[in-house]
Amino acid sequence: MPRSPSDDEFTALVHASWPSLYRTAYLLVGDRGEAEDLVQTALAKTYASWSSVRDVAAAPGYARTTLVNTATSWFRRRSWNAESPRDVLPERAGPVGDPDARPLLVAALATLAPRQRAVVVLRYYEDLSVAETARLLGIGDGTVKSQTSDALARLRTQLGDAVVPSSLGATRD
Repeated sequence: MPRSPSDDEFTALVHASWPSLYRTAYLLVGDRGEAEDLVQTALAKTYASWSSVRDVAAAPGYARTTLVNTATSWFRRRSWNAESPRDVLPERAGPVGDPDARPLLVAALATLAPRQRAVVVLRYYEDLSVAETARLLGIGDGTVKSQTSDALARLRTQLGDAVVPSSLGATRD
């Protein structure tokens, strides 16, 4: 009979996953405080079902799925389809992959519809395939591809081809 994971294993999951979960949440909602709240809520939900986890190696994916589902609920409750967060971003340069280092991109992402934003973040920041993104969001592969294409076209309009190259497309499986 498989054993339930320990609290120490959950603590290790939190420490290992926090940076990635936070970056994803921040890119999804565009607000540092809300991103922290989303990650904490997702991790609390993960912990609530921790005793049923049978494969600790799959736990980071479960936590990410929980985060995306929590963010989706957050968008619904707050009706953020037409709103753009106006968080003041620092002027300092951040490490590679740090969303704070690219305030124009974060602001442009905030103008996308929630599903388009989620698809772009999962595909290009989390480097998930079309199939993985579709599974995580509960949508079809074709929807992921069309949402990615539409989102990249909008980002190109806002940011220019130098920031979002025309060669960047929704073809990676």
